[in-house]
Amino acid sequence: MSVRQQDFIRRMPEASHDLRRRRSFWRVVHLDPLLLFLLLALTAVGLVVLYSASEGNSSLLRRQVVFFIIAYAGMFTIAQIQLDYFARWSLLFYVGALILLALVLIWGVGAKGAQRWLSLGGFRFQPSEMMKLAMPIAIAAYLSNKTLPPRFKHVFWSLVFVAIPTVLIVRQPDLGTSILVATSGLIVLFYAGLRWSYILTAAALLIASVWPMWHYVLHDYQRQRVLTLFNPEADKLGAGWNIIQSKTAIGSGGVNGKGWLDGTQSHLDFLPESHTDFIIAVLAEEFGFVGVVALLGFYLLIIARGLMIAVNAQDSFRRLLAGSITLTFFVYVFVNIGMVSGLLPVVGVPLPLVSLGGTSLVTLMLGFGLLMGISTEPRRISTNR
Repeated sequence: MSVRQQDFIRRMPEASHDLRRRRSFWRVVHLDPLLLFLLLALTAVGLVVLYSASEGNSSLLRRQVVFFIIAYAGMFTIAQIQLDYFARWSLLFYVGALILLALVLIWGVGAKGAQRWLSLGGFRFQPSEMMKLAMPIAIAAYLSNKTLPPRFKHVFWSLVFVAIPTVLIVRQPDLGTSILVATSGLIVLFYAGLRWSYILTAAALLIASVWPMWHYVLHDYQRQRVLTLFNPEADKLGAGWNIIQSKTAIGSGGVNGKGWLDGTQSHLDFLPESHTDFIIAVLAEEFGFVGVVALLGFYLLIIARGLMIAVNAQDSFRRLLAGSITLTFFVYVFVNIGMVSGLLPVVGVPLPLVSLGGTSLVTLMLGFGLLMGISTEPRRISTNR
């Protein structure tokens, strides 16, 4: 054996010890290093695009940085809490969020024709954002103690849990958030091993409910958004303006884009809501097809990591919760890109970690805090699977 080989063998235990020490550090701080890196990278991309979308508005950028600091602090705090506490107090959290949603309909603060906020001492917040976390936590805790796949009565009560807050949010009205809240609960059911007979029955009922929902549930402006989806050119200067300008911006970017700060649709004020719902159109115009693919790559890696955390979770509650948080994040991305590109109606869903946001950003990062906690939780000898 050569001297070099002997030296390599002597260093092997030392290298193994360093690796274990690095792993133990991340477990001590309850952070998943890969997920954290991807979130920070996406945050940086979001700030770069937001600066351009806001036409170099430094105050708006500083506001977003403050939101990110609060959101990451919330994520870190949530990651330190044992997951069993969330399961134990899930019903209380759900009922509290439900009461706040009911109070919105009575004492809520209105803006732009919608009553979605509560104001306490000058601080304004959306209780519907709380329900985005309360919903999957409550249903995951409820189903984790039941036989899986869930029986009919358990599916029924889970759907009741989903329906009540969804209806309250639709009444505000806030169709986009109601879709996300309902999705977060339904994904838990799907992850629990929902039978195909239930899924097909639900699909049939959904199809049958299209006509009554169109006439008795949707508001006039919501019906107009659906009609605009199929024919935006019918009202080019009105309802179809947003979609037409968004698709123009996306198409004009080409492969490599026009360059950062050189977009015309947003900087000449053709593109509405360029720093919120339609911000990906700004990215597509300035960074082109390459930029959009890179952004989607970050999203796919985050989703893949989240699903991996769900698969490796220690019990049913953690697996169902991690799966719901991850796939709800996917729905965020899918709905926003779909509506901006004219494939889905405009429902007011921001692009995660890129659009300007406050409460929604904090809620999203709290969900990732739960994922961090699930990923770094010490392994137990006995698991309830």
